[in-house]
Amino acid sequence: MQADINELVEKARQAKAASKKLAFTPTKVKNDALAAIAQALLDREDMILHNNQKDYKEAEASGMSEAMLDRLMLNSSRLKGISDDVKIVAALPDPVGEVIEERTLPNGLLLSKRRVPLGVIGAIYESRPNVTVDISVLCLKSGNAVILRGGKEAYRSNLALANTIQEAAYKAGIPSGAVQFIESTDRGLVDNMLKLKESIDLMIPRGGAALIKFVKDNASMAVVAGGIGVCHAYVDKTADIAKAVAITYNAKVQRPTVCNALDCVLVHKDIAAAFLPVMAKEWDKAGVEMHCDQRTLEILKSVHGLNVHPAVEDDWGKEFLALVGAIKVVGSLDEALEHIEHYGSGHSEAIISEDKNSIDRFLNEVDAACVYANASTRFTDGSQFGMGAEIGISTQKFHARGPMALREITSYKWCIRGNGQVRP
Repeated sequence: MQADINELVEKARQAKAASKKLAFTPTKVKNDALAAIAQALLDREDMILHNNQKDYKEAEASGMSEAMLDRLMLNSSRLKGISDDVKIVAALPDPVGEVIEERTLPNGLLLSKRRVPLGVIGAIYESRPNVTVDISVLCLKSGNAVILRGGKEAYRSNLALANTIQEAAYKAGIPSGAVQFIESTDRGLVDNMLKLKESIDLMIPRGGAALIKFVKDNASMAVVAGGIGVCHAYVDKTADIAKAVAITYNAKVQRPTVCNALDCVLVHKDIAAAFLPVMAKEWDKAGVEMHCDQRTLEILKSVHGLNVHPAVEDDWGKEFLALVGAIKVVGSLDEALEHIEHYGSGHSEAIISEDKNSIDRFLNEVDAACVYANASTRFTDGSQFGMGAEIGISTQKFHARGPMALREITSYKWCIRGNGQVRP
């Protein structure tokens, strides 16, 4: 264990030193490094996927859930998508040095607020090897060094990806030590990492509720964390049924194992009889198990063969991460808003409606990181938002909210230019 702690402390020291140089690394060098990383991921596809398959088979044999296995799995298509996202990040404007605000005071002082890197970002995450790439490239582009600590279930995958990133980045001119990967999988090391406030400026946990809570409760540095994604779609009485069916199907079925997948459909009573049988048939084709309140069960009883079950209290406010969804009939928009306020997690919520007043109320009154009108919650994603990738999806309000990318992992400083002014 002491050797592991020594490794952690030394790599943190190296990252801090590298961050001082990376803060002033020219944009072209950073972009060239990201282009090299994107290509290296494709060039080393066989090696990366070979290691991922080892992780996957071991995790499968250990009894890992389908949702977690899906997050762990890489294939050629996913790896190409990761590489493409790296290229998008490279093409985005460099946030470092951006002037956010500028003004001249009555005394002649010129004030400007400029973006600067945070320094060193620590990332503790589970299962998803794409996080290794996403966080690394966003940190490099924004001038931050990074210390990665992935879960043991993806150890081989993460190590292969981290080595690929390091080699390509350093060869392109990124300061050595800017990307660190903690090789020890000892869980006790996480506690040590959370005490390194002199070296790590921000900690980002990505994983289950237990991991996030542990990091929030024990970190000595600032933490930005997402929470669980309990996502709702409210089908208003004025909704276009075809549109509502397509949106709820996509949000639930397109990739059910991720945090922005739909968990609960709330349906206005005036449209429930027309909408629910159509939606349920489509969900049934995809194998969705439906947990329904009594009014929904009454409407769907005439549709034979559906996989429906009476809902229990635990179904409301539950992140299913599977082909399982909760359905409830509500009497009004107000009831839907109250349900979301009580059971929502502040992640992503949607309304499907043709009424402007209902849409405006929903967008204004729902307290969540991302609020949609007539669109799938599956768009809550850094890549889909045009950010190239994300370092995480924050359900907090300080200092970032929603998908966090380049600007969300910078701070700012005030630069003041004078001509001899002194304070009276």
